[in-house]
Amino acid sequence: MRIDGLSLDFFRNYVHLDAAFDPNINVIYGDNAQGKTNLLEAVAYLSGVSHRARYDRELIQFGVDHAFLKGHVFARERDFLLEAELHRGARRVLRSNGVKLKNGGELSGIFQSVLFCPEDLYLIREGAAARRGFLDDCICQLRPRYAQALAEYKRLHEHKIRILRDSEEKPSLLDALDEFSMSMAKAGALLIHYRAHFIKRLCQAAPAIHGDFSGGRERLTLRYETVSTVTDPEAGPQVIFQQLLQHQEEHRAAEIASRQCLSGPHKDDLLVEIDEKAAKSYASQGQTRTAALSLKLAAREIFQQDTGEYPVLLLDDVLSELDPRRQEFVLNRIRGGQVFITCCEDDRLPQLLGGRIFHVKNGTVR
Repeated sequence: MRIDGLSLDFFRNYVHLDAAFDPNINVIYGDNAQGKTNLLEAVAYLSGVSHRARYDRELIQFGVDHAFLKGHVFARERDFLLEAELHRGARRVLRSNGVKLKNGGELSGIFQSVLFCPEDLYLIREGAAARRGFLDDCICQLRPRYAQALAEYKRLHEHKIRILRDSEEKPSLLDALDEFSMSMAKAGALLIHYRAHFIKRLCQAAPAIHGDFSGGRERLTLRYETVSTVTDPEAGPQVIFQQLLQHQEEHRAAEIASRQCLSGPHKDDLLVEIDEKAAKSYASQGQTRTAALSLKLAAREIFQQDTGEYPVLLLDDVLSELDPRRQEFVLNRIRGGQVFITCCEDDRLPQLLGGRIFHVKNGTVR
């Protein structure tokens, strides 16, 4: 799997870009705030994910009303032309080989990427939302049905919060509460089911990577924490659905009193332990970085197992944050597949890695 060429118009700080990439290593260097991360974000967007923007309008250059992305992709032994049109005040338009797509999940079904960015090195220390985001980004690319359920759950969750928040002034809103809770339980059951099975695979891949990373001195373990009434997160969605309904019924009065949505997979967490101690609380800075990198590299392996191809790997200024031993480990683990690495001008990566080298300056690439 690879992206051979990328065209951008009015995307972030790029007025226009046409670039052709190496099928193996692409090193993108330059000073800070010149557009290196924006280039990686554009590649990731064509795989159906954006790690920085909550809304598409944030991707459109200031002063214009639209942006365009076009990627020439090779995946599943086929060539694809993936296109995205972003408009202020209107829905985006996605196409594959000229055929209009329904959503980003269909992009993910064609082209996948795994991104490391500096914030990910602290994935272990952050709150549960960061680890849920990691799970969601991975599973959405592998399972289009999960992406649909996640979008539906988020929509229902926002509506339910509004009902609870405004119910004191408008008690009649509570008449719709049970209907929203039931719909949330249906979508939430799918989320829990898919998350449990993905975490099971992470548990098989990540500890071995972490063990290699630490020279066999540390043991990484992962555990899924979800709604307490769900006795087996790997069970079928219908079983989980009934258990979620039970939990919501038990917390109905408390939700109305607190005007908060207390029950559901929006509170899930991926618990990470190193040598049987909670990494969030007890791991050193080096250990947290090693654990986070192990999760990302494990996700890359799962993608390869599912699709038969490595996803495109995007390393956004991550290696500069690592000590030389960890840098060497990462560089040795990323052989195979297409890789994009950003770095500053004084880095030695271009000389070390070879491949195609790009210099980014003020939204232009050379």
